[in-house]
Amino acid sequence: SLGAKVLQTRSVELAMNHRVPVQVLSSFDEAVGSERPGTLVVDEEDIVEHEIVSGVTYSRDEAKITLVQVSDRPGVAAAIFGPLADANVNVDMIVQNVSEDGTSTDMTFTVTRGDLDRAIEMLNARKDELGFTALVPDADVVKVSVVGVGMRSHAGVAQRMFSALAERGINIQVISTSEIKISVLIAEEFTELALRALHTAYGLDAA
Repeated sequence: SLGAKVLQTRSVELAMNHRVPVQVLSSFDEAVGSERPGTLVVDEEDIVEHEIVSGVTYSRDEAKITLVQVSDRPGVAAAIFGPLADANVNVDMIVQNVSEDGTSTDMTFTVTRGDLDRAIEMLNARKDELGFTALVPDADVVKVSVVGVGMRSHAGVAQRMFSALAERGINIQVISTSEIKISVLIAEEFTELALRALHTAYGLDAA
């Protein structure tokens, strides 16, 4: 897992200590001296000088479920998502909004459209146990993502995304982030508008 078959660990440590970039090339295709870049191991500060966002993607295979006024108690999330996992219903984005009095919460999450009906049936069968007052499904949504490297550690990447969508009147319903991706759930009717806006916002129009 340390890559010892290609680079001996100590060599990488020495290069890091002395801030020396290391280029890894193939030993099978005469890559030395060629234009093939191979893999360049550099300091993190050198990486952040490059454009963070490298692409914009979307998925139409999304459906949103909101459980209204779920009892806010320990174990309720496990009670909701455990049976779904056991039934191989994949849950992606999750957001929880706790009420002002702290006694209930609205739980919103996404599944694939193909799993929507099955998820609804399973949740309604456990309505008394889970204690929600209503289940609100929505299949007219799409997930739009900006993709890059080290996004979570760079200020302003998410703000640019949110601003670009807000300027075009596109409401964000759910947000999820990771080190390589920021995703938002929006109404499906705004898919093309959102994609164009984000390509422009991150300078990807000519890519």
